[in-house]
Amino acid sequence: MSFSIKRLLPHVLILIGFVVVSLVYFSPVLEGEKINQSDIMHYIGMAQQQKEFAEATGEETYWTNSAFGGMPTYQLGAKYPHNYIKKLDLTLRFLPRPADYLFLYFIGFYILLLSLKVDFKLAALGAIAFGFSTYLIIILGVGHNSKAHAIAYMPLVLAGIILTFRKKYILGFIVTAIALGLELVANHFQMTYYLLLLVLVLGLAYLIDAYRKKILPHFFKSVGLLSIAALLAVGLNATGIMATQEYVRESARGQSDLTINADGSPKEVTTGLDKDYITEYSYGILETFNLYIPKFMGGGNYEDVGKDSETYEAYIKLGASPIEALDAARNAPMYWGDQPIVEAPAYIGAVVIFLFVLGLFLVKGRLKWWLVGGTVLSLLLSYGKNLGFLTDFFIDYIPFYNKFRAVSSIQVILELCIPVLGMFALSRLFNDFEKEEEKLKALLFSAGITAGLAILFLLFKSALFDFEGIRDDQYISAYGQAFMDAVIEDRKSLMTSDTIRTLILVLLSAGTIYLFLKKKLSENLVVVVFAVLILFDLVTVDKQYVNNDNFISAVKVDKPYQPNQADKEILKDKGHFRVMDMSSEGQRKPAKAAYYHNSLLGYSAAKLGRTEELLEFHVYKNNMNVLNMLNTKYIIAEDQGQIFPYTNTDANGNAWFVSKLKVVADANQEILALDSLDTKTTAVLNQTVQTEYKLKTTYQVDSTASIQLKEFKPNYLKYESNNGNTGLAVFSEIYYAHGWKAYIDGKLVPHFRVNYVLRALELPKGKHTVEFKFEPQVVETGSKVALASSIILGLLLLAGLFLEVKKQKA
Repeated sequence: MSFSIKRLLPHVLILIGFVVVSLVYFSPVLEGEKINQSDIMHYIGMAQQQKEFAEATGEETYWTNSAFGGMPTYQLGAKYPHNYIKKLDLTLRFLPRPADYLFLYFIGFYILLLSLKVDFKLAALGAIAFGFSTYLIIILGVGHNSKAHAIAYMPLVLAGIILTFRKKYILGFIVTAIALGLELVANHFQMTYYLLLLVLVLGLAYLIDAYRKKILPHFFKSVGLLSIAALLAVGLNATGIMATQEYVRESARGQSDLTINADGSPKEVTTGLDKDYITEYSYGILETFNLYIPKFMGGGNYEDVGKDSETYEAYIKLGASPIEALDAARNAPMYWGDQPIVEAPAYIGAVVIFLFVLGLFLVKGRLKWWLVGGTVLSLLLSYGKNLGFLTDFFIDYIPFYNKFRAVSSIQVILELCIPVLGMFALSRLFNDFEKEEEKLKALLFSAGITAGLAILFLLFKSALFDFEGIRDDQYISAYGQAFMDAVIEDRKSLMTSDTIRTLILVLLSAGTIYLFLKKKLSENLVVVVFAVLILFDLVTVDKQYVNNDNFISAVKVDKPYQPNQADKEILKDKGHFRVMDMSSEGQRKPAKAAYYHNSLLGYSAAKLGRTEELLEFHVYKNNMNVLNMLNTKYIIAEDQGQIFPYTNTDANGNAWFVSKLKVVADANQEILALDSLDTKTTAVLNQTVQTEYKLKTTYQVDSTASIQLKEFKPNYLKYESNNGNTGLAVFSEIYYAHGWKAYIDGKLVPHFRVNYVLRALELPKGKHTVEFKFEPQVVETGSKVALASSIILGLLLLAGLFLEVKKQKA
C-alpha cells in the first residue's frame, strides 16, 4: 500500500499544481468575478426563456419562442434525462469558469503523455505548453466555451486509444468510452470531427506499424474494442446526438429546398454550407509563422502600439488631441493577414516550436509520423481557400466536412500534436537511445533552422513582405496614405521586436540543451528551465489578450442586459406576440430582445433553415405582410438616439381563419409568393401538402368566426375556436414536424406547413379546443438509450476492476 501511495503522490501533487496554476492565471475568480465573454452574453439572452421555464416548473421545455420566432433548444444547453456522463463532466469542472477549462486542458494532456510512457515531469511540462497555447486561451476570452470544452477532452480520448493499442485492453477500453463520452458532452461536433481526422491518421500509423511487425490480429482486436467503446460513448450521449441529427436536417446547415437566393440568383445546391461561408476564415499561408513569432502579421485586428509609435504620431498630425491619439493608438489596425477578424495570433510558442523541430531529428517511428502527419494535415486544411484544390476536395468528397465553417480552427490539431512531439524530443534527449553525437547533431540542425529563420526575417523582412492588409484601402480613404505608411512602420516594428524575442528564446532553449549534453545541467534542472521558458513565452503573450481586465462583477455577467424604455413598455403587455429590435443596441446585442421578449431575431448559427431564408427574403427587407403573419406586434425603433416601441396594429394575431389557399409547385414559388400575399385572407402552400391532406382551396369565413389563444407556454399553446363552417386556421407559430403535435378536443390530428414557415390545420365547424404540445419522441427514445448505455458502462467498469484486482493477486 505504501508503495502505491508513493507512486501516486507525484501525480496528486501535479494535479494540485494544475489547480493552483489555473486559479492563479484567472485569479479574479477567487474574488467572485466572472469573465466577460461576448458569446456567452448572447447565449444567456437566447436561453433565458427556457431557464425561466425550468426554474418555474422544474421541467425542460425543449422549445423556445424567444428567438427567431421559435426553435428547439437542443443547441441552447437543453438538459436531458439520464445524462449521467454530463454529471461526471460537471464534477470534473469543479473550478470556477474559465479556470475549469484550463484545468481540463492540463489534466487531459498530462494523461495523454503518461499513456505514451513519458516521465511525469515532462508530462506536466507538456500540459503547461498545451494549456497556455494562445488560441486555447483566446477562445476562453471570447466565450467559445463549447469549443474549449471539446478541445480539452481530445487528449484524453487519444490516451484511451493509445492505451488500447499498447495492449492495455481493459484500461484503454474504459478510458476511451468515458473520454469520448465526455468529448461528445461538449456538443461541439466540429472539434470532435477534427479529432476523428487525427484518430484516422493515428490509426493509419498503427496499421502500417502492425503490418511491418506482423501483429495485425492485435491491431484489429484493438480496433474492435475501440469501436465498441465508441458506440458506448455515443449511447451515453444518445439524446443529444439524436436530437442534433434530427434538427440539423432542418437547420441552416441542412439541405435547402430552395434553388434561388434572396437576390434572385441561382443557389448552389449542396447538402452542407455554402463554400464561401465555409472558407470565410481561411488561414493565410504566411500566417503560418504566427505559430512561431506572435506578431509576425501584426497580432490581432487591433493592437495597442502605445504613445511611442508611428501610428500615434500620425493621429497627432491629423489633428487629434494627445488623449484622442493615444486612445486610437491603443486600437491600431496592425493585423495584415487574409482573415476578416482575428482576435489574436494562434501562437504555439517559440520554445515549443523549437522542441518540435528537435523532435523531427530525435524521435523515430510511428509516433513521429502520426504527429507530423496530423500537424501537416491540419495546417494545410486551415489554409482553406488559400489552398483551394485540397479544401475543395475535402468539401466535395469527404463526408460531413461541408457541415463546418471557419476552417482555420482545424489548427487545434497541430496545437495538440506539436507539444507532444516537443516533449518526446526532451524524453529522447534524457534517455540513452541516441548517442551524444547524434543528439548534438540534432541540436545543431534544429537550432540552425529555427534561429536561422528568425534571422532571415530580421534581415530581409522589407524585401520579403509588403505589410499591407485587406482593409488598408479603407484607412487610406479615411486618413490618407501618410497615415497608412505610419501603420506599416509599426507593423514592421512589431514583427522585428517579436522576431528578436523568438530568437532569444530559441537560443536560450538551445543553450540549455547544450549545457545538459555537456553535463553542466541536470535533467531536473533542464525541466525547470524549460518550464520557466515556456511559461514566460506563452503567458506573456496570452496576458496581452486575456487578462484581469476581461473580468467583471458576477452580477453583470449573469444579468448582462438592462431593459431600456422600449423594453419596459413592451413588458407591460402580457400577451403572446413577437418583437423585432431594429435599434442600434439591438444590432450590437442581437440576443437582448430574446432575453426579454419573443424575438423575431436572435444570435445563433443553428437557427432553422427556413427561418433564415424567410429573414433573408422578406424580414430584412421589411415586408410588412410577413411581419404581420409572424404576429410582430412591436418593433423597437430608434430616432435621433431615442429608442421607442412602435406598435404594429396590423399584426395578424396568434391565429386566424383564411378564405383561400394558394397552391404552388415548389419551395421557390412558396417563398416568393409571400412578397405580395395578403396573409390575413390567404395562405400559400406546396402542392404536395395539398395532395397529402386533400385540402380545399377556398373556405367560407364569416364575421362570427374566431380563434383565440387562451394559454401559452414555450412548449404548449391552447386555443378556443368557434366557426359556423369548416375552416382553415393559420397559427403565427413556426412549423417543426419533429415534436409539435396538434390536438382538437384532446384528439391527435395532423397539422401542416403554410406560408413557408407557419403551422396550419383544418378545423371542423362548431366550438373546439385546439392544443399544440411539443413532445419530441427523440428525447424519450434517446433517454432510454442513454440509461441503458450508462448501466452497461457501469457493469463493464466493475468487471474491469474485478479482473484487474484478480490479476494483481495472481
